[in-house]
Amino acid sequence: MKKRSVFAAFFLIGLGIIVGALLVSNFDVVGLGSAQNRVKLGSEKSPAPLSPELKAFNEAFANVSRETTPAVVSIIVTTKAKKNPGNEFFHFFPDFKFRMPDQEEQSQGAGSGVIVTKDGYIITNNHVVQDADDKGIKVTLSDTRTLSAKLIGTDPLTDVAVIKVDASDLPVAMLGNSDDVRVGQWVLAIGNPLGLNSTVTAGIVSYLGRNIGIIGDSYGVENFIQTDAAINPGNSGGALVNVGGEVIGINTAIASNNARYQGYGFAIPINLVRTVAEDLILHGKVRRGYIGVQISAVDETIAKANGLPKVEGVLVQSLVDGGAAEGAGVKEGDIILSVDQKNVNAPNELQSYVAGKHPGDNVALHIWRDGKFKDVEVKLKPRSDGKALASGDEGENADENEADAAGAAKSLNFDKLGFTVTKADSKTMQDRKVQSEVLVADVKQFSEAASRGLVPNDIVVEADKKPVSKLSDLDKIVKSKHGGDALMLRIKRTNGTNSFVAVEVPKD
Repeated sequence: MKKRSVFAAFFLIGLGIIVGALLVSNFDVVGLGSAQNRVKLGSEKSPAPLSPELKAFNEAFANVSRETTPAVVSIIVTTKAKKNPGNEFFHFFPDFKFRMPDQEEQSQGAGSGVIVTKDGYIITNNHVVQDADDKGIKVTLSDTRTLSAKLIGTDPLTDVAVIKVDASDLPVAMLGNSDDVRVGQWVLAIGNPLGLNSTVTAGIVSYLGRNIGIIGDSYGVENFIQTDAAINPGNSGGALVNVGGEVIGINTAIASNNARYQGYGFAIPINLVRTVAEDLILHGKVRRGYIGVQISAVDETIAKANGLPKVEGVLVQSLVDGGAAEGAGVKEGDIILSVDQKNVNAPNELQSYVAGKHPGDNVALHIWRDGKFKDVEVKLKPRSDGKALASGDEGENADENEADAAGAAKSLNFDKLGFTVTKADSKTMQDRKVQSEVLVADVKQFSEAASRGLVPNDIVVEADKKPVSKLSDLDKIVKSKHGGDALMLRIKRTNGTNSFVAVEVPKD
């Protein structure tokens, strides 16, 4: 037995030495040949090293994703089914919904939110949480905890809402300054699209101050940051973040013909979100100040008609009776160039800025009136519930003008401008509360007048800043213009509002 044990021990030792030698010599014990004869995968040459700039850029994206993602939550809302008849091309995100089994009257929607305080206040979109059932808002944190959330307040006019969960020491997002955002800057969109939690996509800011008409209220504030970072249903309420890790916007809507990502998304600027959220947290509602004007963009024709040196500002179309602007001396036809030394060249720029102010705040307007610059200080007022305001060559063919028995023209056809006027009857003038009989009878399709917004049944009350009461008054003013000149018409609409329409007299 001893000899057999000794022999077995020597055999095992010898076998170990042989196997070890084979391994050291890279001998292929399974008969496939030496390692040198195997198929080699991958290049033996190291790739070119990253430049310090590219490496830093790459690290910035990774760092932002790591640091910001924990502050972005998933939101599931149980709500009564409600069809959204919104714009067919522009879509709010949470149409990512499904029916509850055996409960046809209910549905669920998915969205995102951004934690802004350690004790659980979360910013999201109004359209994510609107019509939520009691206890119907559930929030899933980055650590996978699911908590019930309480609705603190909503603002449909900006599509901002605030909810709260009962928790402490939560990760909080850093809020940036959306006024510093520039077109072309890299951004990341962080949210929960299509049920894919904690998804990060990248793109650039492709436009600032975009108005897409999705809110559908004359008081609605749309001044979106446009981006091509991929965002989809479920991203609503999530964060749009710069490469410094600062939230610069809350993702809200997409441009799409199938309610899925097709290249463009829109985020509410964080400066506006911050103001609204603070009001909702402190007061449960938004205390918003209003100037009390209805405004429109200024283009080359309007600038020319008003003698404005360059195309800029917004035109005051009408004033709210008893509103802040009227009380401060702003007049219809003024062109607002800046507010608090901030240039405004689109209606939503002025609207968005003022939306961040409260009743009682003062704003300084720099305006253009009658060929001169003027400064006006306006003390903002709360919203008036009863008003919906935020927000040449001779062109006529004399041979076609009809005349009554007394020889006075009954209608005038300004052919080159593309519209015809006729005498309004006394009842129409009384109903519209005007002294002018100059009623627009027809507007030629695709004409200068049509493209500028003149429509039948408008009443012309002023032309070239001069009052108009008779057809001959307008005829005389139009005849004084030459090709290339612009003419500003002040009109009374059928709904009783005043508007300005600028038309350019075509050249021969």
